[in-house]
Amino acid sequence: MAALGGALTIFLAGTVAWLVLRWVGDVLSPPGTTAPQRVPLAGGYAPATHAWSRYHARYYAMALLFLAFDMEMVFMYPWAAVFVREGTTALVEMLMFIVILVLGILYAWRERALEWA
Repeated sequence: MAALGGALTIFLAGTVAWLVLRWVGDVLSPPGTTAPQRVPLAGGYAPATHAWSRYHARYYAMALLFLAFDMEMVFMYPWAAVFVREGTTALVEMLMFIVILVLGILYAWRERALEWA
């Protein structure tokens, strides 16, 4: 229960700090800004294109593949500690995990998801 109290204290302190910083920003901001002046692109002029229109759909597939294989590393680091204790069982489980990931990358390669053009 003490750990939960500490986590709650940190959460509340962070929330209060965020609220105070938002209030200070509102107090110190220049008073006469209009909506077009708050546009972050081109010094107050309306943007010519929408920000999301510049990215091709293949970017999202590549990002998802990256996340999948990045998560592989998240699972492999703690596995090294378990491998010492468990031995062959942990090795077989990790090999099955890697085989599933390799099948996924081969499927992505076959579907040409790894090509940009």
